Amino acid sequence: MALSPRLDLRQSQSLVITPQLQQAIKLLQLSAVELAEYVEQELVSNPLLEADDSGDSGALAEGAGNVDDRSEAGLSVVDAVDGQDEAPLDIESAVEDNEPALGSDGIDTHSAEHWGAGGLGGDMPAFEHAAEAPDLRSHLVQQLNLSALDSADRFIGLYLIDQLDESGYLRLNLGEAADQLGADLARVEGVLSLLQRFDPAGIFARDLKECLRLQLEDRNRFDPAMAAFVANIELLANRDIKRLREICAVSVEDVQDMIAEVRALNPKPALKFERSVSEAVIPDVIMSLRPNGDWRVELNTDTLPRVLVNRSYVSNISRARVTKADKEFLAERLQSANWLVKALHQRAETILKVATELVKQQDAFFRLGVAHLRPLILRDIADAIEMHESTVSRVTTNKYMATPRGIFELKYFFTQGLASVHGAATHSAEAVRHRIKTLIDNEVLTDVLSDDRLVDILRGEGVEVARRTVAKYRDSLSIPSSVQRRRDKAAGYGGR
Repeated sequence: MALSPRLDLRQSQSLVITPQLQQAIKLLQLSAVELAEYVEQELVSNPLLEADDSGDSGALAEGAGNVDDRSEAGLSVVDAVDGQDEAPLDIESAVEDNEPALGSDGIDTHSAEHWGAGGLGGDMPAFEHAAEAPDLRSHLVQQLNLSALDSADRFIGLYLIDQLDESGYLRLNLGEAADQLGADLARVEGVLSLLQRFDPAGIFARDLKECLRLQLEDRNRFDPAMAAFVANIELLANRDIKRLREICAVSVEDVQDMIAEVRALNPKPALKFERSVSEAVIPDVIMSLRPNGDWRVELNTDTLPRVLVNRSYVSNISRARVTKADKEFLAERLQSANWLVKALHQRAETILKVATELVKQQDAFFRLGVAHLRPLILRDIADAIEMHESTVSRVTTNKYMATPRGIFELKYFFTQGLASVHGAATHSAEAVRHRIKTLIDNEVLTDVLSDDRLVDILRGEGVEVARRTVAKYRDSLSIPSSVQRRRDKAAGYGGR
């Protein structure tokens, strides 16, 4: 059979991500700072765009008008954009087969100082970053995710992680933090105690002495003599070695060894991690309590770039004698400018819609505190507002909401829960943990509950839970096994 060239005509269907859709995807996942930088670049490159300096905070796009108040299930939703007929941005229905959904969670070292010394990343494939050293926050969040904590304690942990300073110290009044989170002080202190065992050793210390103590405990070297040494560390700074040796009750050789050991510690444990320049968090959404008890949810107009298409400039250029190439360039720039204005409007509407639903779903948390945080996943929000999960994921990443309990990233409000036996609403992991503790506290010597018995009791109450989950929650509460509890009760150490 002879080979020869030929022409064939075929028809096929495929999904194509247009440049406009790519831009919409990029805008949706940008933070407020990144969006401002992107819009600034567009203003420079497109002569038909201009910034709106009119001072009208309600104008996101050309022709923006009145603020719109809508009463919706106890919420007052305030639009920072006018009621144009574009729907909130949900582009995934057109491109979901081409691009995977982003996750809902939220992951070059420098020489550490010794104690005595005193943009747009959305287009970059994830594997190109695999070899990079994680920043401190990602490193700590990874360890937090591996800890046996319920959703409420994990929320507290994320809050404390974000309060660290550049050296890794926690300069925070725990009492004020507990009040803001609506949690018991003992609970916040318990989470902090766990965080202080994270790597690097010494992280989450409140002062230098605590930082040194944590590192020495990690090395199993915090004996009574070393405890006295650290408690009087200022004597070392004053070079009063004699007095320090007397307090520690050790020999000259021992105190010299202790000095060398302490000098080898790192007083600023966070400096070995790559850290970006600290920037103040500007919330994208602001919520407040209205006099009638409803929540008011609105966009922060300070984070919304306001751009206009200069119609008069377009009109003047169109009437001038220009070449065909100039006309093509003008048409392309005009189309790009119109699309950017529309995409910014849709982005704002989408953020507002997702944030409003989050407030509705987590109403108990805002009113009663972290113990009432509701189990929530991306699909819950996506189904409620009829959007794709990946759209919700992009909206909740690097977007912040100012609430009466503080400023939180939107993705913080997604927490895991346990399914019901009947497949209905899920049960909070915190509620299940509390129930396990109550059952064990009330057990007697003649009826010590094994993990299997606890599973049966919980399933009888409508909670679908695995035995390993019960064991994990029991361990997180520092409760020994049923065998050990039976021995303790028989010996008179375990209560009744």
